[in-house]
Amino acid sequence: MDPLGAPSQFVDVDSLPGWSDAYEAKQLDCHQSPVEKAQVDVRSPFPYRKEINEKIILWKGDVALLNCTAIVNTSNETLTDKNPVSESIFMHAGPDLKDELQKLKGCRTGEAKLTKGFNLAARFIIHTVGPKYKSRYRTAAESSLYSCYRNVLQLAKEQAMCSVGFCVINTLKRCYPLEDATHIALRTVRRFLEVHGETLEKVVFAVSELEEATYQKLLPLYFPRSLEEEAQSLPYLPADIGNAEGEPVVPERQIRITEKPGVPDDASDEEGLEADLSFIGSHAFARMEGDVDKQRRLILQGQLSEAALQKQHQRNYNRWLCQARAEDLSDIASLKALYQTGVDNCGRTVMVVVGRNIPVTLIDMEKALLYFIHVMDHIAVKEYVLVYFHTLTNDYNQLDSNFLKKLYDVVDAKYKRNLKALYFVHPTFRSKVSAWFFTTFTVSGLKDKIHYVESLQQLFTAIPPEQIDLPPFVLEYDARENGPYYSSYPPSPDL
Repeated sequence: MDPLGAPSQFVDVDSLPGWSDAYEAKQLDCHQSPVEKAQVDVRSPFPYRKEINEKIILWKGDVALLNCTAIVNTSNETLTDKNPVSESIFMHAGPDLKDELQKLKGCRTGEAKLTKGFNLAARFIIHTVGPKYKSRYRTAAESSLYSCYRNVLQLAKEQAMCSVGFCVINTLKRCYPLEDATHIALRTVRRFLEVHGETLEKVVFAVSELEEATYQKLLPLYFPRSLEEEAQSLPYLPADIGNAEGEPVVPERQIRITEKPGVPDDASDEEGLEADLSFIGSHAFARMEGDVDKQRRLILQGQLSEAALQKQHQRNYNRWLCQARAEDLSDIASLKALYQTGVDNCGRTVMVVVGRNIPVTLIDMEKALLYFIHVMDHIAVKEYVLVYFHTLTNDYNQLDSNFLKKLYDVVDAKYKRNLKALYFVHPTFRSKVSAWFFTTFTVSGLKDKIHYVESLQQLFTAIPPEQIDLPPFVLEYDARENGPYYSSYPPSPDL
C-alpha cells in the first residue's frame, strides 16, 4: 500500500492518451481536419474504423504498473522465466504470486493461464509462453505467437474483462524478430476487435523505449486513423496478413472438402468446374487433376490449352510465393539491393534496384529470386515502376540473362501487366546492347517499357527527387559525370 497521501506508482489506463489522440492533435495543429470522406480507390484489408482506434493505447512503460482488469506476463513453459517483464510483475505482485503459479503446473507454448493480481493494480495476470524462434521453423513460430495473443484475448472475453495490458510477448532470449512479432500482435488484436470489440473497452500495448519506434511505425498499418492514413499505409502491409482472425495461413494446407468439389452451391456441375476451382486446395489430389506428369508432357508438346497453361503457371508461382514467405531471407534483405521508395509523377509506386549491391557470384541467386517475390507480391497488385541503378556495376554484379529469364517466367501476370516503366539509370554501351538482345529475343512486352536514363536530372522529370531514396555513391557519380543537380525540374508525363 502507498503511504497515506503519497502518489500511487500505478497508472490508470483512463488517463493515458489513446492511439487517435496524438494524430487528431497534430491535425488541429496543422489546421487540417482528418480525411473522413476521401475517395480511396483500393481499401486496405484493415480499413479505418474510429470505434476500434478508440480502444487502442500505445504506452511506453512497465506493464506491471497498469491499472487494467488484466495484464499479460510473458514467461517460459515452467512460468519461472527471468526477464524484465516477469521480474517486475513478481516484484509488484508479491510472494503470493509464486505460490499460485506452482499450482498451475506450467504452461505450454501458445497457451494462456490466469492468476489473481495480488498486490498489483490489475485484478488478474494472464500468463503466456511465446515460441523460441528459428528461421527454419518460422511458420510454427508464427502460429504459436498468434495463439499467445489470441488465447489471451479469448480468456479476457470469457472472463468479461474491460481492459487488457499487453507486454511485448516475444522476449530477447527467445530470439523472435521484433518487427515480425509486432505484425502478428497488431493484426491479431485488430481482427479480434473487429468481431468481439464490444467485449473490451481498452487494449494497451506497453512497450519499452527499444520497442516503441517499431510499434509507432506499424500501428498505422492495422489501425489507420483516417482514410488518408489508410491509403498511405496500404503499400507497406506485408504480403501475408493471415486469415480472417489474423492467423498465419499456409496455402499448401488449405484443402477444403465439399459435397461437390469445385462446384458452388448456386451453379450447375459443368459451370462450377469451369468457372472456379479456387474452392479447394492447390495440390493435384485436391484439384482432381489426374496425372500431373501427363500435363507437363502436354505442355512441352504445346498441346495444353491457354487456360490450362495459365493455371499451371499460377500454381507454380504460388509455390514460389509460399517458399518465399517461409524462407529466412534476412541475408538478401541486408544487401539493400531492392527497396520501395515514394511515387512518380503519376502516383505509381517506385521500386529501386541497386545493381552494385548484388554480389552475383557470392549469394544464392535462388534466394534472391525468392526475396524479389516476397517484396514485390503485394506491390505488383497495382501500377508500379522500377528504377534500376546500373551505376558503377562490374562483372561481379551483372545479372545473368538466364536468371532474368527465369524471373520473368516465374512471376505472376500482374507483375508484367502493372509494370508501367523501367528506368535504366547510368547505362553503359554494353548494358544497352545486352538489354536490347534480351528484350528482343528472350522476353516479349518489356522492350517498350525500358527508358535509358543518362543523368539524375533526366530521371527527376518523371520521379520527383524527394520521392526516391538515392544511394550516396549514385549521387557522387552523377555529380562527377553530369555536374551538380537541383531539386526542382519542370515535370513531364514521361521520359
